[in-house]
Amino acid sequence: MPVADGSSPGSPSPVPPEPAATAEGPPGSRPAYYAARQGAWRDWWTLLHPPYTAWHLSYVVIGAALAPRVRLPALLATLIAFFLAVGLSAHALDELRGRPLQTRIPAAALIAVAVAGLAGAVALGVAGISRAGWGLLPFMVIGPVLVIAYNAELFGGIIHTDLGFAVAWGAFPVLTAYAAQTGGLALAPVLAAAAALALSAAQRQLSTPARTIRRRTARVDGTITLATGETMTIDSALLLAPLEHALRAMSWAIVLFAASLAVARLA
Repeated sequence: MPVADGSSPGSPSPVPPEPAATAEGPPGSRPAYYAARQGAWRDWWTLLHPPYTAWHLSYVVIGAALAPRVRLPALLATLIAFFLAVGLSAHALDELRGRPLQTRIPAAALIAVAVAGLAGAVALGVAGISRAGWGLLPFMVIGPVLVIAYNAELFGGIIHTDLGFAVAWGAFPVLTAYAAQTGGLALAPVLAAAAALALSAAQRQLSTPARTIRRRTARVDGTITLATGETMTIDSALLLAPLEHALRAMSWAIVLFAASLAVARLA
């Protein structure tokens, strides 16, 4: 997204070459820590943003698990719908805008995936109305609007912001999944949506500088002088490590938490 992790990068100012303690480019020159080598199926793997897609699908499980009665078919349909809309459509649209992931997937294929993903998500939403009732209709309408408006930066880019990201990919999946189970909302999913919004905002605060370092930074140099007098060289690896280690840990944590709720409610 982006999507679960995209942005609209600008162009860095050219910096003249220097010797001395300088790190040229990010580790491995990959556009994301989970990106595979270019080519064939590996480009599609990278396009899915696997840890972030799993992270945001976990919000679907959490929202559904809060319902008084969890209906497995509705949960699976909601998961598939969000995978199609976010995992495929949103990420395909994001890749069309400047190739931030550096894939070689043809533009025609990305467009086809974006259209098919949104169509599939809407079709599942229509089917869900017959089970959950018309209370699901607003979510079915808002979902595609968020995907298109975010990635196309419609409405003056008001949705393509840190808050818009947190609402669209954090709070919205929780509320939609609960509505798909019950046909309405309650206090519990609203509180969970607020928590998902906060977590997604934290994700954004970590992933944005990580993307900047990996995708837009030509060179990082400098030193840190400790109180003991020792010095540490500042390079891209040093800056990326805490950001991406935190993102990895958070993605695993939310996925495992969602899995524990699913086991507890469905076992």
